[in-house]
Amino acid sequence: MPADQVVEIKNLNGSITAQGYDGNQIEVTAEKIGPDADAVKIEVVPHAEGVTICAIYPGGSSGAETGPCEPGKHWHSDSHNAKVKVNFTVRIPTNLRFTGMSVNGSVKAEGMGRFVYATSVNGSVHASTKQWAELSSVNGSIEGHMGSDNWTGTLKISTVNGSIDLTMPNDLNADVRFSSVNGKLNSDYPLTISGSLSGHRVEGQVGTGGRKLVLDTVNGSVRIRRESM
Repeated sequence: MPADQVVEIKNLNGSITAQGYDGNQIEVTAEKIGPDADAVKIEVVPHAEGVTICAIYPGGSSGAETGPCEPGKHWHSDSHNAKVKVNFTVRIPTNLRFTGMSVNGSVKAEGMGRFVYATSVNGSVHASTKQWAELSSVNGSIEGHMGSDNWTGTLKISTVNGSIDLTMPNDLNADVRFSSVNGKLNSDYPLTISGSLSGHRVEGQVGTGGRKLVLDTVNGSVRIRRESM
């Protein structure tokens, strides 16, 4: 695959673990565990932007199933036959982007070299990359380590029930917006606050600002760490 294309993994029940490496082969292992494991199919869909790999579950009596397996953030997961767990293990060249999406399971991507998009409904999310990552969960904590702040527009990191722990570049420049209902913000960077402090919402500038960094959680605190030199 040409550089900067994307490898997408979409799962319903189980973990996604990806590791970046200096090579030119994509290796994906899907371990199916549970009763009627053969009923869950692994579908591989090449497309213009890269490749999308999905765990397709049968829908049982309702007729619903996961899918369709197609590129992008959309993922239909209305399946009543989720007793089977599929654990994905991925090795991906560092010149490719990575997307990991799971409903019930953790998503972990380490040693990446390009943009990472990782999300889970019920599970923790962890990503480390030389560039930047968009991370989200509903019921799970988030940990991210980003080597660059060269994104354009807005980068959002969010969870409902869980903490957010980010390590950012030493020379970070961003306009930071933090919000939480039951949590607080801790930052290694000095924040130039704009406007007034209202409840658990803070808007401030790190460095010269410019790009936007949005950090949202309901039940959890946020920690922004400065990468050590």
